[in-house]
Amino acid sequence: MLIPGGNRVKMAVNWLGLLSIGVFYMIVLGTGIWASMKSKREEKKCTGNRSEVAMVGGRNLNIWVSICTMTATWVGGGYILGNAEVVYDPTKGLLWATAPFSCAMHLVIGGLFFVKPIRSKNYVTLMDPFQNKYGNTIAAVIFIPALIADIFWIACVLGALGGTISVVMDVSSTLAVGISAAVAILYTLMGGLYSVAYTDVIQLSFMFLGLWLCVPFILTSPSSANITAAAVTRLQQEPWIGKLELEDTGRWIEDILLLSFGGICYQAFYQRVLSTPTDAQAKITCYIGAVLTAILGIPSIIIGAASASTNWNQTTYGSPSPYEQGKSGIILPIALQHLCPFYVSLIGMGALAACVMSSVDSALLSAASQLGRNIFKNILYKRASEKMIIVAIKVSVLLCGLMGAGLAMTTKSVHLFWIVSADVLYSMMTPQVTCIFYLAKWVNHYGACFGFVLALLLRGLVGEPLIGLPDVLPLPWDKVQEDGHRYRLIPFRTAIVLITTGAIVLVSRLAVWLSEKGLLGGISDAKMDINIYNITPDQKDAEENERLDEEQFHLSSQRSNEEEF
Repeated sequence: MLIPGGNRVKMAVNWLGLLSIGVFYMIVLGTGIWASMKSKREEKKCTGNRSEVAMVGGRNLNIWVSICTMTATWVGGGYILGNAEVVYDPTKGLLWATAPFSCAMHLVIGGLFFVKPIRSKNYVTLMDPFQNKYGNTIAAVIFIPALIADIFWIACVLGALGGTISVVMDVSSTLAVGISAAVAILYTLMGGLYSVAYTDVIQLSFMFLGLWLCVPFILTSPSSANITAAAVTRLQQEPWIGKLELEDTGRWIEDILLLSFGGICYQAFYQRVLSTPTDAQAKITCYIGAVLTAILGIPSIIIGAASASTNWNQTTYGSPSPYEQGKSGIILPIALQHLCPFYVSLIGMGALAACVMSSVDSALLSAASQLGRNIFKNILYKRASEKMIIVAIKVSVLLCGLMGAGLAMTTKSVHLFWIVSADVLYSMMTPQVTCIFYLAKWVNHYGACFGFVLALLLRGLVGEPLIGLPDVLPLPWDKVQEDGHRYRLIPFRTAIVLITTGAIVLVSRLAVWLSEKGLLGGISDAKMDINIYNITPDQKDAEENERLDEEQFHLSSQRSNEEEF
């Protein structure tokens, strides 16, 4: 709270607010416990691998549950807070709030082009086709950015939640992060995908009802001007509709591409696609999820627009405004607290917590599935039983949760987490995922390794001033700012994606040509890679066991013949 002189007086802890969030957490935890019991029943009925129940729900999720968990995964804390922030920020505005359209496009693209390839081989994780194509070691190296991105995604979301609750509830952000992480870890440990999916249903309901309930109160606040007029007229700040200069068109397009195509690199997406019993249901899940994702972005956009139309000096927040204090990133919880009646704001905060939890549990299970199956089972201990794999997944959930929570408590690095989770994945993993599904006949491990190093090198040279990475590589149409940093006008991330994709194919073809000339070893021609790619992990294990059984049979027969002789 502010006094007339502008000095902030320490607020009392908002106990009712904490109680409301506590009640929400108990509801989510109870749902997770119930889902964990359902998971155990499914394990008993499962005729395949028990670990698949934890990772992909036994591939039999109800269509409505699959739609809800797909939607809740992408409508997370960053999505909701980010939409409001961009619309409220006078330097950006609605035209730059591309997330609702981009995330919806990602689900449509995923449904059209990536559902069938990942499901046709009965894969369990996105890392499976890479291991089958390139081998365990190379696939593990290529997937380092994806695994780290999941952990950083957890840290980013928990950090945003901690900062939000610390401001609104006046409690320690460390405490908020710790409790939120503990709840998400606990129900994810207990039930795997079932717990995550069924709690997503509850969380999505809280999001939809809570945020839409707050909108009328914010719009009718006496401190807010007409948002229609403020869209095109300067009232409290620049019009919230925003503007798009011609020179910024490349960056604007890249913002859309980053989310639209970068999303195909997340295991969380494929986990939900693989959890459905049929291809048709998987596609329906993507398409309906796309519509719901866009709809759920509308309340935060409206709240951002209302915040841009508000005279904050007439509210309990006081002046200077949130933007002037550098708090645009948490404008949504600030608006809930100061523009809504108290009890309505409590419901809104519960909805915000729901957004955060729905992303955290998805990232936890995503990282743990790949660590448990692709690292522990396929690399570290190939003879691991199903029980051991499940234990490895649970240990991975715990470790990833603890690492994410630990990083989240260093709130100054939240932007770093976002950069690694979204930016680097788009630049480095999109070419690899595209090649493994659509150019498998033309690529091999030589090309994949070269592409990985090239993308890492190019992205590092372009730099990222916000995290202290110098911009060494000059690009066309750069604008040098007053601080000496280059403002990139061309969509350089997309350029890296295209260059890397071409390089993977060209180096792969060159490697095959050199191998045919006898100048390069390690390739028995690309045909070997194609054959490996067309065999699922389960098929490979079955064929290996069958071969060993046949050898044992022949040895036994030979010994019998020798004894008779």
